[in-house]
Amino acid sequence: MGSGGPRLAGCVALHVVTGPRRGCAAAAMAGSPEAAEEEAVAAAAQGREPPAGGGARSGKRTATAGAGALQPAKLSRAELYKPPTSEELSRLKETEDLFHSSLLRLQIEELLKEVTLKETKKKKIDAFLHEINSLLSAMPETPETELTDQAWLPKGVKVPFLQVPFSVKGRFRFLPPAELKVVGSYLLGTCIKPEINVDVAVTMPREIFQDKDNLNQRYHRKRALYLAHIAQHFSKEKLFGSVKFAYMNSNHLKPILLLRPQGKDEKMVTVRLHACPVPGLFKPSRFYPSKNNVRTAWFMEQSTPKEGATEPPTPHYNNSILCDTVLLSHLHFLSSAAADFPGMKDGLALLKVWLNQRQLSKGFGCFSGFLVSMLVAYLLMKRKIVKMMSGYQVLRSTLQFLATTDLSVTGINLAKDVDASLPVLDDFHQAFEVVFVDPSGLVNLCADMTASKYHQVQFEAKRSMEILDDRMVDGFQALLMTTKPMLRAFDHVFHLKHVSKLQGACKKMQLLNELMDRGGNYVAAALPFVASLLARGLAGRALLVTHSLPQIPEWPIDAEPPKHKDVGPLMFGLLFVPEFAASVLEKGPQADHPEALDFRTFWGEKSELRRFQDGSICEAVVWEADTVCQKRLIPEQIVRHLLKLHMDIPESSICYTGALLESVIRTGQEASGTGEEAMVSVVCSYDDLSRKLWNLKGLPLTVTAVQGVHPALRYTDVFPPIPMKPIYSFHTRIRTKHLLLPSEEKPCPAYVAPLKIICHMEGSGQWPQDKEAIKRIKAAFHLQLAELLQQQHQLVCRPAVTHTDVYKDGYVFRLQVAYHREPLILKEVVTPEGMLKYQDTEESRQLELETLHLPYLTSSLHGLQQQHPVFGSTCRLAKRWVSAQLLSDNISEECVDLLVAFLFLHPAPFTPPSSPQVGFLRFLDLLATFDWKNNPLIVNLNAGLTDADCTEIKNKFVAARSRLPVMFIATPKDQWSSMWTQERPSAQILQRLLVLSSESLRALEEQLMDPLNSQDVKMVFRPPLDFYDVLIHLNPNQIPRHLESVDRPLKSFSRGVVKNSAAVKILFPVVDYDPVQCYLQELRVSMALWGGTGDYLPKGELPSGIQDAFSDLALFFYDKHGGEVIAVLWKPLSFQPQPFKVSSMKGRMVTTLNNELVCVPNVEAILEDFEVLGEGLVKSVEARTEKWTI
Repeated sequence: MGSGGPRLAGCVALHVVTGPRRGCAAAAMAGSPEAAEEEAVAAAAQGREPPAGGGARSGKRTATAGAGALQPAKLSRAELYKPPTSEELSRLKETEDLFHSSLLRLQIEELLKEVTLKETKKKKIDAFLHEINSLLSAMPETPETELTDQAWLPKGVKVPFLQVPFSVKGRFRFLPPAELKVVGSYLLGTCIKPEINVDVAVTMPREIFQDKDNLNQRYHRKRALYLAHIAQHFSKEKLFGSVKFAYMNSNHLKPILLLRPQGKDEKMVTVRLHACPVPGLFKPSRFYPSKNNVRTAWFMEQSTPKEGATEPPTPHYNNSILCDTVLLSHLHFLSSAAADFPGMKDGLALLKVWLNQRQLSKGFGCFSGFLVSMLVAYLLMKRKIVKMMSGYQVLRSTLQFLATTDLSVTGINLAKDVDASLPVLDDFHQAFEVVFVDPSGLVNLCADMTASKYHQVQFEAKRSMEILDDRMVDGFQALLMTTKPMLRAFDHVFHLKHVSKLQGACKKMQLLNELMDRGGNYVAAALPFVASLLARGLAGRALLVTHSLPQIPEWPIDAEPPKHKDVGPLMFGLLFVPEFAASVLEKGPQADHPEALDFRTFWGEKSELRRFQDGSICEAVVWEADTVCQKRLIPEQIVRHLLKLHMDIPESSICYTGALLESVIRTGQEASGTGEEAMVSVVCSYDDLSRKLWNLKGLPLTVTAVQGVHPALRYTDVFPPIPMKPIYSFHTRIRTKHLLLPSEEKPCPAYVAPLKIICHMEGSGQWPQDKEAIKRIKAAFHLQLAELLQQQHQLVCRPAVTHTDVYKDGYVFRLQVAYHREPLILKEVVTPEGMLKYQDTEESRQLELETLHLPYLTSSLHGLQQQHPVFGSTCRLAKRWVSAQLLSDNISEECVDLLVAFLFLHPAPFTPPSSPQVGFLRFLDLLATFDWKNNPLIVNLNAGLTDADCTEIKNKFVAARSRLPVMFIATPKDQWSSMWTQERPSAQILQRLLVLSSESLRALEEQLMDPLNSQDVKMVFRPPLDFYDVLIHLNPNQIPRHLESVDRPLKSFSRGVVKNSAAVKILFPVVDYDPVQCYLQELRVSMALWGGTGDYLPKGELPSGIQDAFSDLALFFYDKHGGEVIAVLWKPLSFQPQPFKVSSMKGRMVTTLNNELVCVPNVEAILEDFEVLGEGLVKSVEARTEKWTI
């Protein structure tokens, strides 16, 4: 649960199911209508751990319901009907009133058990604190010296403070602390694992201070020296495993000392020492937000102050001193709020988990656990929360408040009776971006937070409320169990590589006063300005512009304190409004309006006067972008332009990662975009063809529907077809048939993909009722369609028995006639008694898939693309990755399309992706973390499933798990059969996919998060080959899609076509011709006949059962997009010696083992066969392993 750490342990909510009947829990279950399901699904909903080992396979596609798979709970009849006890009844009532469902209640209780401190740990921590106390009181004093004379400090410790400028008045001596108090969440019982921090306030005695210590960082330096002296003594003690310095919330003015125990308990707890002044040392009125406590002359190191210059207020500096004075009063305030309010403790634990998962709770200006505790206390004070509430209701009420209240506009105040002399909220609003005043009326708890960070918290709270109210989403999983790293939460991110460039920005923006106020910290001074500049420039395009929180790691006490630039690269995240993100025009005010000047200064020379269609003449900015993928990057142009213009930040310091991955789906040699335009032109051509088919004259039956099924027609084809016409000299012609054949001397011609279209013919009594007769009628229709299209529209057609190919606009469309009753007729079976009955046959299933399910899926996904413009590109990236990992034959394209559709339809806790890159990252995350063993993936296309349907699918899934495919995807039209994953992937392939996806995700996020290195994102598209036994290297000039490979070859072969052009009359090339696929087909099949009959039969005439026969020796893997290698994996079982039988001698040779004749695979001969079969295509066969030596 650390910021990017693993998900919370998978055991959350698992004991609910596996334990014996637990009185109240079971009753809580029994009471709700979903009772039966919830007990079974409770665990399923949780363990988003990748399923361990795929499990053995029994039969063709069943995963064993063994380890890890859930079984419905079985109770005896007596137990099932036992009346609930009074305790159970009261708990039921409570669940009904206070929680959404009993499942949610159980999940939350398990989570709280996970994160709260155990009693044994508390005892150890208390003992550790007592020892620290006794050590501190026995510390030796030091003689008084000037503040600048630090020679008394031993060599082994450096002052944990950036002393710039160094010279300062004042004297310092060390005296033992006046008192020690534990403050913060540990005493309240609200600190949560994994990081247990105990805050201890060390009160510095009055004698070490002088008048005017409030000025010019004197107080801060005394505080740092005080801690340095303690650190130096503690470093010699055996009690501590480590003694280190850190900045409190990464604020440079506030060093603290971190102490960890010795030995194996070192990870258990971190004690943080905060030095603070004795009460009443300073007059509060000196630190009002409008007062100055840092003198310009001192800060600028000038000898005399300028005449008549007024000193600027230093609110942040003042606030940092005030914070130290109120540590104890805050503790008393919180403990009175938490008294007899058990729900507060639970609610705070949940809120902290919520903040941690969103990376909001650490760093400079974070929304810390302390802040959220104060907020809950405020809501209690305002009666928005009452002490009766459960932790879940505290969570809801707090999120509701955050979602609806903008603290950057209307601040809130915890002070009860407002003293007239205290500053009012408006004073705070002038000094700070976000305002939340503490009970003393002096301290702004949100002083360091930027408005943009608060808006992110607000946005997250709104989104979380939507998720909690949505019955279709597992709110617990989305809100509390899923981490939201910036890379996966934002559509585009960019890094400011060199933070030191912000020094120049401060100069350019004249932020001297802010720098004085922040103790010279230029990152903190410039950040709010950078954020608001970007928010203004991207207004309308972006829902949210936010930045990562600068974090400075702890450091050893003998090292110099970290400089401002040590926060590392700053990261910014942009979340887009999909409709406007890519607009090329930024329209400004009319030229004669006073705002026009402001617009011009904001946009610089990019702004120009333009005349619009309505006659108005306005200022406007037009961005250069031709293709869709360039338009997606207009925000990058805006960011670079504005930061250069207003902040002097050079482009080389900005590392923008919005579209780094898109290079792998680029089409063509020249960077002409990522194929969206090509896809649109395919769809236009198809629309035109379907209109022509509707209006054909002279058909005996009319066409009732035309439906596309090719991936290009739903915008998800990895490389969309490009219009082309063949060059005759590259082919041999068959004049009589008007056909072209590939020429043997020339490289293999370009791949022509047939775009399949289903043509539904109207029903009529004339259709025969016999399946063979229907096939003949369909063949006649194919001939007639070709004839009529040629006559009426002059299209070149090539009819065949099962389809007609049509050449139009440079594409080849493959028409296939369908008759709606044919699947039914294929299902007819006559029993021996002469009864007619219907049952699914392989043939009928295949036909239904092609003519009903695939067209429906294609039109649904086509609709999804209209709603989410980046859906298609995300699918294409996902499929390109699956193919690059050599697994495209083992998982269907439709299956990947549905996985990606899930990300757009059910994005919680995120928003739907608005850039292909973030979509792809989430795709990898979904593959790696979804619990395939215990959960169906429900893709609710066109919102066709209700809440009840989903519950029913889950129930049936749990009951029938062992008979279902390992990867189960349910859609509204296919709720029970998961047709797209019936045959593949197998359990082993799914396991391989999980490993590859989690590794790829890790590697890719590492690359994208490290802007200082070269970001080679193609790395995750290069498959690891050391896993395979044999590599068959191919000859590139026989690979028709060679140009589609991940690392595009430098020189390519002319493929005998003119691209991007269409002819009216052509001779027909061979469609769908890819020698590598033919070779793979032959390998998979011929090994069946290896050493058998010796005669090869064409694919269609193979005796049934032989298709899979080679699969008992090896598996073949290939990247169909231009891969140059076929990888072969021997099947271990086929290498076990078999007893000698003449019938089973295919591909085997006889040897003797223990004086018995046995057969083993004849590997040398098989490898030679690979070469013989692939003559002209295979360059070499490389045997990588010696696994077959038996």
